[in-house]
Amino acid sequence: MGFSPRLLTERTRIRLAEEADAPELLRYRVANRAHLAPWEPLREEAFYTLGQCVQAVAEWREHARLDRGYPLLVFDRDEREVLATLTFANVVRGAFQACHLGYGTAARVQGQGLMHEALQAGLAWAFGELDLHRVMANYLPRNERSARLLARLGFEREGYAKRYLQIAGAWEDHVLTALVRSRVE
Repeated sequence: MGFSPRLLTERTRIRLAEEADAPELLRYRVANRAHLAPWEPLREEAFYTLGQCVQAVAEWREHARLDRGYPLLVFDRDEREVLATLTFANVVRGAFQACHLGYGTAARVQGQGLMHEALQAGLAWAFGELDLHRVMANYLPRNERSARLLARLGFEREGYAKRYLQIAGAWEDHVLTALVRSRVE
């Protein structure tokens, strides 16, 4: 595996999922199904099965092996519970050296600064070990929490895309933001 982060923050441990994490990933998905539904694509019932979680972990590890994406789980310090997810997706090398950032947090820890803490560590890793130049993050205009979080992290608005992604069954506009490496060095 090319890059396999093991990041430690004050309250979390962040790493690539392992097959043994599938039951905890399932618990996170089921517990946060309603909470995350307004911000994600429609999910088939199979998404909420152990078999699909095992398959997802295998796919995620392959994405990391190929340096195409890094879906990371954010655990509590004892690695007993998944508190959030963050993904550096669609990694493009060559002249671009960029990716897209996606993230979600458990309802029970929302509003506690946990995602900010995890993303600070994740972004430092992406600009450091992954040697990326640009990380792009897009959010629904009504998602004020994401707007504030990304602004706090230094992301700058770069545009507005009409009907950009299909979220919860509808084509939704998105605000386009990015954090460029020179801004964090």
